[in-house]
Amino acid sequence: MKAFLLLSFVLCGPVFAGGADSERLASVLAAQPEEVRARYAWRHPQETLEFFGIAPGMTVVEALPGTGWYTKILLPYLGQDGRLIGADYSLDMYPLFGFFSEEQLKEKETWGQDFKAGAVEWAGDDGAPADAFVFGSMPEGMKGRADAVLFIRALHNLARFEGDGGFLTAALQDAHAALKPGGILGVVQHRAPDDWPEDSAGGAQGYLKQDWLIQRLEKAGFEFLGASDVNLNEKDRPGANDIVWRLPPTLYTSRDDPELRAELEAIGESSRMTLKFQKPK
Repeated sequence: MKAFLLLSFVLCGPVFAGGADSERLASVLAAQPEEVRARYAWRHPQETLEFFGIAPGMTVVEALPGTGWYTKILLPYLGQDGRLIGADYSLDMYPLFGFFSEEQLKEKETWGQDFKAGAVEWAGDDGAPADAFVFGSMPEGMKGRADAVLFIRALHNLARFEGDGGFLTAALQDAHAALKPGGILGVVQHRAPDDWPEDSAGGAQGYLKQDWLIQRLEKAGFEFLGASDVNLNEKDRPGANDIVWRLPPTLYTSRDDPELRAELEAIGESSRMTLKFQKPK
């Protein structure tokens, strides 16, 4: 039955546009800098946000905003009547990566204030106001306020370190609590091949299996609505030892190998599942 639903929703993807304002979104995307627009061929922000039904005036939680690639699109698109809430990883999770300096870890302590200050600049004159919290420490006042929560390339590390502190469980609990009944949870995640061994698809290499992720989110209380193939890339066929960061834009494994770099650039960015869930009404 689930396979039938998945196929039906993929084929009927446009119904998910919902209240999305395609013209406004296209205008916001066209105004982004050239280096941002260069990634549209791989990240498909117009189709992705329309699939999730993100519309002006919504309150949206964005997990792991990072340097603000999607943030800078969402703020002007949501507009003054909307709100964007950034949600970062727990402070207890960052030392587990093993490559953050003491100075960088210290900077994480003020991430919330820093994110809100940057968002004011990115929003412009008519963009959405912004707020922020850290997973595992969501303020009571944010519960039940969000129309949508977006996990865009943000779930693999939570899964990777789940056994070290329940970080995935805590993040999904916060996402569920933040949403209004009927609110949408949107996922874009590097997709592991179905035949990968389980120890390769646990998140450390950046990839997760789609069936596992759907089951995990259903266990967390979300209803699976459907998938889109908009962010799939058939050229990305990783071996069981490959990391997602070998591909653009990171190109981690080919910095001293121009020939390998050219091969990886020809593949493009990773193949990604795009999944839509709902908090039960």
